[in-house]
Amino acid sequence: MKNTALAVLMILITAVVFAGGGNDSGGTSGGTVTIQVANWDTANMPYVPVLIQAFETANPGVKVEIVDIPSADYNQKLTVMLNGGSDVDAFWIKEADMAKSFNNRGQLMDLTANIRRDGINLNDFNGLAENFVFDEKTVALPARTDYYIMYYNKDIFDAAGVAYPSNNMTWPEWEQLAARVTSGSGNTKKYGGFLHTWQACVQNWAVQDGKHTIMETDYSFFKPYYEMAIRMQDAGTIWDFGTLKTAGIHYSSAFLQGNVAMMPMGTWFFSTIIDRINKGESKVRWGISVLPHPAGVEAGWTVGSTTPMAVNNASKKKDAAWEFVKFVTGPEGAKIYAAGGSLPARSNSQTLADIANAPGMPEGSLDALQVKHISLDRPVADLVADVNNMLGEEHSLIMLKQVSIDQGLQNMARRSKQIQNK
Repeated sequence: MKNTALAVLMILITAVVFAGGGNDSGGTSGGTVTIQVANWDTANMPYVPVLIQAFETANPGVKVEIVDIPSADYNQKLTVMLNGGSDVDAFWIKEADMAKSFNNRGQLMDLTANIRRDGINLNDFNGLAENFVFDEKTVALPARTDYYIMYYNKDIFDAAGVAYPSNNMTWPEWEQLAARVTSGSGNTKKYGGFLHTWQACVQNWAVQDGKHTIMETDYSFFKPYYEMAIRMQDAGTIWDFGTLKTAGIHYSSAFLQGNVAMMPMGTWFFSTIIDRINKGESKVRWGISVLPHPAGVEAGWTVGSTTPMAVNNASKKKDAAWEFVKFVTGPEGAKIYAAGGSLPARSNSQTLADIANAPGMPEGSLDALQVKHISLDRPVADLVADVNNMLGEEHSLIMLKQVSIDQGLQNMARRSKQIQNK
Protein backbone atom coordinates (compact mmCIF):
# COMPACT_ATOMS: atom_id res chain seq x y z
CA MET A 1 0.00 0.00 0.00
CA LYS A 2 2.91 2.37 0.75
CA ASN A 3 4.34 1.86 -2.75
CA THR A 4 0.94 2.54 -4.31
CA ALA A 5 0.42 5.66 -2.21
CA LEU A 6 3.87 7.00 -3.09
CA ALA A 7 3.26 6.39 -6.78
CA VAL A 8 0.01 8.32 -6.57
CA LEU A 9 1.79 11.09 -4.69
CA MET A 10 4.34 11.48 -7.46
CA ILE A 11 1.54 11.68 -10.02
CA LEU A 12 -0.07 14.39 -7.94
CA ILE A 13 3.16 16.39 -7.92
CA THR A 14 3.11 16.41 -11.70
CA ALA A 15 -0.53 17.47 -11.69
CA VAL A 16 0.19 20.35 -9.33
CA VAL A 17 3.22 21.39 -11.37
CA PHE A 18 1.29 21.64 -14.64
CA ALA A 19 -1.69 23.24 -12.93
CA GLY A 20 0.59 25.97 -11.64
CA GLY A 21 -0.88 25.74 -8.15
CA GLY A 22 -2.37 29.22 -8.36
CA ASN A 23 0.15 30.60 -5.83
CA ASP A 24 2.63 33.42 -6.14
CA SER A 25 5.92 33.65 -4.30
CA GLY A 26 4.46 35.65 -1.45
CA GLY A 27 6.45 38.79 -2.16
CA THR A 28 9.68 36.90 -2.79
CA SER A 29 10.44 38.02 -6.36
CA GLY A 30 14.02 39.01 -7.08
CA GLY A 31 15.68 36.00 -5.44
CA THR A 32 15.16 32.74 -3.65
CA VAL A 33 13.86 32.79 -0.09
CA THR A 34 14.51 29.82 2.20
CA ILE A 35 12.08 29.19 5.03
CA GLN A 36 12.48 26.79 7.94
CA VAL A 37 9.49 24.66 8.89
CA ALA A 38 9.33 22.56 12.07
CA ASN A 39 7.91 19.03 11.99
CA TRP A 40 8.33 15.75 13.87
CA ASP A 41 9.36 12.27 12.69
CA THR A 42 9.31 13.32 9.05
CA ALA A 43 10.67 9.94 7.94
CA ASN A 44 7.33 8.43 8.98
CA MET A 45 5.37 11.00 6.97
CA PRO A 46 6.04 10.34 3.28
CA TYR A 47 3.59 13.06 2.29
CA VAL A 48 5.72 15.84 3.87
CA PRO A 49 8.56 15.80 1.29
CA VAL A 50 5.88 15.53 -1.41
CA LEU A 51 4.13 18.60 -0.04
CA ILE A 52 7.45 20.47 -0.09
CA GLN A 53 8.36 19.45 -3.63
CA ALA A 54 4.94 20.35 -4.97
CA PHE A 55 5.01 23.69 -3.15
CA GLU A 56 8.48 24.56 -4.39
CA THR A 57 7.48 23.72 -7.96
CA ALA A 58 4.45 25.99 -7.71
CA ASN A 59 6.49 28.68 -5.91
CA PRO A 60 9.95 28.73 -7.57
CA GLY A 61 11.07 31.67 -5.47
CA VAL A 62 10.78 29.75 -2.18
CA LYS A 63 12.74 26.83 -0.75
CA VAL A 64 11.65 24.88 2.32
CA GLU A 65 13.98 23.36 4.89
CA ILE A 66 12.45 20.97 7.43
CA VAL A 67 13.58 21.23 11.04
CA ASP A 68 12.98 17.62 12.02
CA ILE A 69 12.45 16.87 15.72
CA PRO A 70 11.75 13.48 17.37
CA SER A 71 8.06 13.09 18.19
CA ALA A 72 8.60 12.61 21.93
CA ASP A 73 10.56 15.88 22.16
CA TYR A 74 8.62 17.99 19.69
CA ASN A 75 6.31 19.96 21.96
CA GLN A 76 9.06 20.85 24.42
CA LYS A 77 11.68 21.71 21.79
CA LEU A 78 9.29 23.75 19.69
CA THR A 79 8.30 25.71 22.79
CA VAL A 80 11.97 26.37 23.62
CA MET A 81 12.69 27.38 20.03
CA LEU A 82 9.81 29.86 19.90
CA ASN A 83 10.66 31.26 23.33
CA GLY A 84 14.28 31.70 22.23
CA GLY A 85 13.53 33.60 19.04
CA SER A 86 14.34 30.72 16.70
CA ASP A 87 14.61 31.22 12.95
CA VAL A 88 11.76 28.73 12.37
CA ASP A 89 9.26 30.44 10.10
CA ALA A 90 6.29 28.06 10.12
CA PHE A 91 5.40 24.88 11.96
CA TRP A 92 2.92 22.09 12.38
CA ILE A 93 1.35 22.08 15.87
CA LYS A 94 1.43 18.48 17.07
CA GLU A 95 -1.17 18.93 19.81
CA ALA A 96 -3.87 21.34 18.70
CA ASP A 97 -4.62 22.55 22.22
CA MET A 98 -1.08 23.99 22.46
CA ALA A 99 -2.10 26.67 19.97
CA LYS A 100 -3.70 28.57 22.85
CA SER A 101 -0.50 28.78 24.89
CA PHE A 102 1.54 29.78 21.82
CA ASN A 103 -0.99 32.49 21.10
CA ASN A 104 -0.98 33.69 24.70
CA ARG A 105 2.77 34.29 24.34
CA GLY A 106 2.29 36.24 21.11
CA GLN A 107 4.09 33.63 19.03
CA LEU A 108 1.47 33.06 16.33
CA MET A 109 1.01 35.41 13.40
CA ASP A 110 -2.48 36.81 12.89
CA LEU A 111 -3.57 35.24 9.60
CA THR A 112 -6.94 37.01 9.37
CA ALA A 113 -5.99 39.59 6.75
CA ASN A 114 -4.22 36.97 4.61
CA ILE A 115 -7.23 34.67 4.75
CA ARG A 116 -9.55 37.48 3.70
CA ARG A 117 -7.23 38.71 0.95
CA ASP A 118 -6.73 35.25 -0.56
CA GLY A 119 -10.41 34.32 -0.39
CA ILE A 120 -10.06 31.30 1.89
CA ASN A 121 -13.41 29.96 3.08
CA LEU A 122 -13.02 28.67 6.63
CA ASN A 123 -16.21 26.63 6.24
CA ASP A 124 -14.20 24.25 4.05
CA PHE A 125 -12.53 22.96 7.22
CA ASN A 126 -15.72 21.32 8.57
CA GLY A 127 -15.87 23.37 11.75
CA LEU A 128 -12.19 22.86 12.69
CA ALA A 129 -10.86 26.32 11.79
CA GLU A 130 -13.04 28.11 14.33
CA ASN A 131 -11.02 26.47 17.11
CA PHE A 132 -8.05 28.69 16.25
CA VAL A 133 -9.81 32.02 16.41
CA PHE A 134 -8.78 34.03 19.47
CA ASP A 135 -10.00 37.59 20.02
CA GLU A 136 -11.46 37.49 16.48
CA LYS A 137 -8.03 36.66 15.03
CA THR A 138 -7.34 33.39 13.18
CA VAL A 139 -3.85 32.27 14.18
CA ALA A 140 -3.61 28.77 12.63
CA LEU A 141 -5.25 26.68 9.92
CA PRO A 142 -6.03 22.95 10.16
CA ALA A 143 -3.88 20.76 7.89
CA ARG A 144 -4.92 17.18 8.58
CA THR A 145 -7.43 15.47 10.81
CA ASP A 146 -8.69 12.20 12.21
CA TYR A 147 -12.24 11.63 13.31
CA TYR A 148 -14.44 8.87 14.66
CA ILE A 149 -16.38 6.53 12.40
CA MET A 150 -18.05 3.16 13.00
CA TYR A 151 -16.21 -0.06 12.11
CA TYR A 152 -18.21 -3.26 11.73
CA ASN A 153 -17.68 -6.97 11.08
CA LYS A 154 -19.66 -8.17 8.07
CA ASP A 155 -19.44 -11.86 9.02
CA ILE A 156 -21.14 -11.28 12.38
CA PHE A 157 -23.97 -9.35 10.76
CA ASP A 158 -24.36 -11.94 8.01
CA ALA A 159 -24.48 -14.77 10.55
CA ALA A 160 -27.18 -12.94 12.51
CA GLY A 161 -29.15 -12.14 9.37
CA VAL A 162 -29.11 -8.45 10.26
CA ALA A 163 -28.51 -5.57 7.85
CA TYR A 164 -25.21 -3.72 8.15
CA PRO A 165 -25.14 -0.44 10.12
CA SER A 166 -26.57 2.54 8.27
CA ASN A 167 -24.99 5.94 7.83
CA ASN A 168 -27.82 7.57 9.78
CA MET A 169 -28.10 5.91 13.17
CA THR A 170 -28.58 7.42 16.62
CA TRP A 171 -26.75 6.18 19.70
CA PRO A 172 -29.91 4.55 21.14
CA GLU A 173 -30.32 2.73 17.83
CA TRP A 174 -26.70 1.62 17.99
CA GLU A 175 -27.27 0.20 21.47
CA GLN A 176 -30.30 -1.73 20.23
CA LEU A 177 -28.44 -3.01 17.18
CA ALA A 178 -25.56 -4.22 19.35
CA ALA A 179 -28.00 -6.33 21.36
CA ARG A 180 -29.37 -7.93 18.20
CA VAL A 181 -25.98 -9.15 16.96
CA THR A 182 -24.49 -10.26 20.29
CA SER A 183 -24.18 -14.05 20.41
CA GLY A 184 -22.38 -16.94 22.08
CA SER A 185 -20.54 -17.11 25.36
CA GLY A 186 -17.10 -17.57 26.81
CA ASN A 187 -14.11 -17.43 24.48
CA THR A 188 -16.33 -17.69 21.38
CA LYS A 189 -18.67 -14.86 22.32
CA LYS A 190 -19.33 -12.21 19.69
CA TYR A 191 -19.96 -8.82 21.27
CA GLY A 192 -22.40 -6.54 19.50
CA GLY A 193 -20.43 -3.44 20.46
CA PHE A 194 -17.07 -2.36 21.81
CA LEU A 195 -16.22 0.74 23.81
CA HIS A 196 -12.49 1.06 24.39
CA THR A 197 -11.21 2.04 27.83
CA TRP A 198 -10.38 5.63 26.87
CA GLN A 199 -12.78 8.10 28.43
CA ALA A 200 -13.16 9.50 24.92
CA CYS A 201 -15.16 6.43 23.97
CA VAL A 202 -17.97 7.58 26.24
CA GLN A 203 -17.42 11.30 26.72
CA ASN A 204 -16.86 12.07 23.03
CA TRP A 205 -20.47 11.30 22.19
CA ALA A 206 -21.54 13.98 24.66
CA VAL A 207 -19.48 16.70 22.92
CA GLN A 208 -20.40 15.52 19.42
CA ASP A 209 -23.17 18.10 19.09
CA GLY A 210 -20.71 20.98 19.45
CA LYS A 211 -22.65 22.47 22.35
CA HIS A 212 -20.33 21.28 25.12
CA THR A 213 -16.63 20.68 25.78
CA ILE A 214 -14.67 18.78 28.40
CA MET A 215 -13.68 22.14 29.94
CA GLU A 216 -17.06 22.72 31.54
CA THR A 217 -17.71 22.49 35.25
CA ASP A 218 -21.09 20.78 35.04
CA TYR A 219 -20.82 17.37 33.41
CA SER A 220 -24.44 16.33 33.53
CA PHE A 221 -24.39 16.18 29.72
CA PHE A 222 -22.14 13.09 30.03
CA LYS A 223 -24.85 11.19 31.92
CA PRO A 224 -26.86 9.62 29.04
CA TYR A 225 -23.70 8.13 27.56
CA TYR A 226 -22.44 6.72 30.85
CA GLU A 227 -25.89 5.23 31.40
CA MET A 228 -25.69 3.64 27.95
CA ALA A 229 -22.20 2.26 28.59
CA ILE A 230 -23.17 0.78 31.96
CA ARG A 231 -26.39 -0.71 30.54
CA MET A 232 -24.49 -2.37 27.72
CA GLN A 233 -21.85 -3.60 30.12
CA ASP A 234 -24.50 -5.13 32.38
CA ALA A 235 -26.30 -6.66 29.40
CA GLY A 236 -23.10 -8.20 28.09
CA THR A 237 -23.36 -6.52 24.70
CA ILE A 238 -19.94 -4.91 25.23
CA TRP A 239 -16.89 -6.15 27.11
CA ASP A 240 -16.91 -4.87 30.67
CA PHE A 241 -14.34 -2.23 31.51
CA GLY A 242 -12.70 -4.24 34.29
CA THR A 243 -11.96 -7.19 32.00
CA LEU A 244 -10.54 -4.93 29.32
CA LYS A 245 -8.20 -3.27 31.82
CA THR A 246 -7.19 -6.41 33.70
CA ALA A 247 -6.57 -8.51 30.60
CA GLY A 248 -5.03 -5.63 28.67
CA ILE A 249 -7.39 -6.16 25.72
CA HIS A 250 -6.70 -3.60 23.01
CA TYR A 251 -9.39 -2.47 20.61
CA SER A 252 -7.33 -3.50 17.59
CA SER A 253 -6.90 -7.12 18.65
CA ALA A 254 -10.56 -7.41 19.67
CA PHE A 255 -11.75 -6.24 16.26
CA LEU A 256 -9.10 -7.93 14.11
CA GLN A 257 -9.71 -11.30 15.77
CA GLY A 258 -13.39 -11.09 14.79
CA ASN A 259 -14.84 -10.83 18.30
CA VAL A 260 -16.64 -7.51 17.85
CA ALA A 261 -19.56 -6.59 15.58
CA MET A 262 -19.35 -2.79 15.86
CA MET A 263 -16.77 -0.40 17.25
CA PRO A 264 -16.56 3.40 17.18
CA MET A 265 -12.93 4.31 16.54
CA GLY A 266 -10.82 6.88 14.73
CA THR A 267 -10.02 6.98 11.03
CA TRP A 268 -6.40 6.15 11.86
CA PHE A 269 -7.46 2.53 12.42
CA PHE A 270 -8.30 1.60 8.85
CA SER A 271 -4.63 1.64 7.78
CA THR A 272 -3.89 -0.84 10.57
CA ILE A 273 -6.70 -3.15 9.42
CA ILE A 274 -5.46 -3.10 5.82
CA ASP A 275 -1.88 -3.76 6.92
CA ARG A 276 -2.83 -6.73 9.13
CA ILE A 277 -4.99 -8.27 6.43
CA ASN A 278 -2.22 -7.84 3.85
CA LYS A 279 0.19 -9.58 6.22
CA GLY A 280 -2.21 -12.46 6.74
CA GLU A 281 -2.60 -11.61 10.42
CA SER A 282 -6.37 -11.03 10.21
CA LYS A 283 -9.21 -12.34 8.08
CA VAL A 284 -11.83 -9.87 9.25
CA ARG A 285 -14.38 -8.84 6.61
CA TRP A 286 -14.92 -5.26 7.60
CA GLY A 287 -16.91 -2.24 6.67
CA ILE A 288 -17.30 1.31 7.94
CA SER A 289 -20.25 3.63 8.45
CA VAL A 290 -20.85 7.14 9.73
CA LEU A 291 -20.50 7.51 13.51
CA PRO A 292 -23.87 7.28 15.29
CA HIS A 293 -25.17 10.67 16.37
CA PRO A 294 -27.17 12.02 19.30
CA ALA A 295 -30.91 12.35 18.83
CA GLY A 296 -31.64 15.75 17.33
CA VAL A 297 -28.19 16.04 15.75
CA GLU A 298 -27.71 15.65 12.02
CA ALA A 299 -25.91 12.57 10.70
CA GLY A 300 -22.35 13.45 9.74
CA TRP A 301 -21.49 15.31 12.93
CA THR A 302 -18.54 13.60 14.55
CA VAL A 303 -15.66 14.08 16.98
CA GLY A 304 -11.99 14.21 16.17
CA SER A 305 -8.71 16.03 16.35
CA THR A 306 -6.66 18.13 13.98
CA THR A 307 -3.07 19.07 13.25
CA PRO A 308 -2.93 22.80 12.50
CA MET A 309 -0.18 24.91 10.94
CA ALA A 310 0.93 28.36 11.99
CA VAL A 311 3.43 31.07 11.09
CA ASN A 312 5.95 32.20 13.72
CA ASN A 313 5.08 35.78 14.61
CA ALA A 314 8.81 36.50 14.95
CA SER A 315 9.58 35.27 11.44
CA LYS A 316 11.29 37.69 9.06
CA LYS A 317 9.84 35.79 6.11
CA LYS A 318 6.16 35.87 6.91
CA ASP A 319 5.00 36.23 3.30
CA ALA A 320 6.77 33.08 2.15
CA ALA A 321 5.83 31.21 5.33
CA TRP A 322 2.18 32.10 4.80
CA GLU A 323 2.31 30.84 1.21
CA PHE A 324 3.55 27.48 2.49
CA VAL A 325 0.88 27.25 5.17
CA LYS A 326 -1.77 28.25 2.63
CA PHE A 327 -0.56 25.57 0.20
CA VAL A 328 -0.40 22.75 2.76
CA THR A 329 -3.84 23.56 4.20
CA GLY A 330 -5.32 24.33 0.79
CA PRO A 331 -6.80 22.18 -1.99
CA GLU A 332 -3.39 21.12 -3.35
CA GLY A 333 -2.18 20.01 0.06
CA ALA A 334 -5.44 18.17 0.68
CA LYS A 335 -4.92 16.07 -2.46
CA ILE A 336 -1.43 15.09 -1.35
CA TYR A 337 -2.54 14.18 2.16
CA ALA A 338 -5.35 12.05 0.74
CA ALA A 339 -3.07 10.25 -1.72
CA GLY A 340 -0.82 9.39 1.22
CA GLY A 341 -3.71 7.81 3.10
CA SER A 342 -4.17 10.68 5.56
CA LEU A 343 -7.33 12.69 5.98
CA PRO A 344 -6.93 16.37 5.15
CA ALA A 345 -8.73 18.84 7.37
CA ARG A 346 -10.09 20.44 4.21
CA SER A 347 -12.12 17.58 2.79
CA ASN A 348 -14.44 17.37 -0.17
CA SER A 349 -15.86 14.62 -2.32
CA GLN A 350 -12.67 14.29 -4.38
CA THR A 351 -10.19 14.07 -1.50
CA LEU A 352 -12.40 11.61 0.35
CA ALA A 353 -12.76 9.58 -2.85
CA ASP A 354 -8.96 9.33 -3.09
CA ILE A 355 -8.91 7.68 0.34
CA ALA A 356 -12.04 5.58 -0.16
CA ASN A 357 -10.60 4.15 -3.39
CA ALA A 358 -7.23 3.25 -1.89
CA PRO A 359 -6.29 -0.46 -2.07
CA GLY A 360 -7.88 -2.44 0.75
CA MET A 361 -10.62 0.04 1.66
CA PRO A 362 -14.08 -1.59 1.88
CA GLU A 363 -17.01 -0.92 -0.40
CA GLY A 364 -19.09 2.04 0.66
CA SER A 365 -16.18 3.87 2.32
CA LEU A 366 -16.85 7.15 0.55
CA ASP A 367 -20.32 7.50 2.08
CA ALA A 368 -19.02 6.48 5.50
CA LEU A 369 -16.27 9.11 5.47
CA GLN A 370 -18.60 12.01 4.75
CA VAL A 371 -18.63 14.57 7.57
CA LYS A 372 -20.53 17.79 8.11
CA HIS A 373 -18.91 18.93 11.34
CA ILE A 374 -15.98 17.79 13.49
CA SER A 375 -16.07 18.72 17.17
CA LEU A 376 -12.67 18.58 18.86
CA ASP A 377 -12.41 15.95 21.56
CA ARG A 378 -10.00 18.27 23.38
CA PRO A 379 -10.75 21.95 22.85
CA VAL A 380 -8.01 24.50 22.29
CA ALA A 381 -7.95 25.95 25.81
CA ASP A 382 -5.69 26.57 28.78
CA LEU A 383 -5.33 23.67 31.27
CA VAL A 384 -7.07 21.22 28.93
CA ALA A 385 -4.44 18.53 29.54
CA ASP A 386 -4.96 18.72 33.32
CA VAL A 387 -8.73 18.53 32.98
CA ASN A 388 -8.48 15.65 30.51
CA ASN A 389 -6.28 13.63 32.87
CA MET A 390 -8.72 14.20 35.71
CA LEU A 391 -11.66 13.08 33.59
CA GLY A 392 -9.79 9.89 32.77
CA GLU A 393 -9.36 9.09 36.45
CA GLU A 394 -13.02 9.66 37.24
CA HIS A 395 -14.09 7.77 34.12
CA SER A 396 -12.36 4.62 35.36
CA LEU A 397 -14.11 4.83 38.73
CA ILE A 398 -17.53 5.11 37.06
CA MET A 399 -16.93 2.27 34.62
CA LEU A 400 -15.60 0.03 37.41
CA LYS A 401 -18.70 0.95 39.46
CA GLN A 402 -16.57 2.15 42.32
CA VAL A 403 -18.72 5.28 42.31
CA SER A 404 -22.19 5.89 40.91
CA ILE A 405 -22.60 7.85 37.71
CA ASP A 406 -24.04 10.81 39.59
CA GLN A 407 -21.25 10.79 42.16
CA GLY A 408 -18.61 10.50 39.45
CA LEU A 409 -20.05 13.46 37.55
CA GLN A 410 -20.13 15.49 40.75
CA ASN A 411 -16.49 14.61 41.38
CA MET A 412 -15.60 15.69 37.86
CA ALA A 413 -17.35 19.03 38.34
CA ARG A 414 -15.64 19.69 41.68
CA ARG A 415 -12.18 18.79 40.42
CA SER A 416 -12.61 20.72 37.17
CA LYS A 417 -13.42 23.87 39.15
CA GLN A 418 -10.34 23.32 41.31
CA ILE A 419 -8.08 22.92 38.27
CA GLN A 420 -9.45 25.88 36.36
CA ASN A 421 -9.56 28.24 39.37
CA LYS A 422 -5.93 27.78 40.35
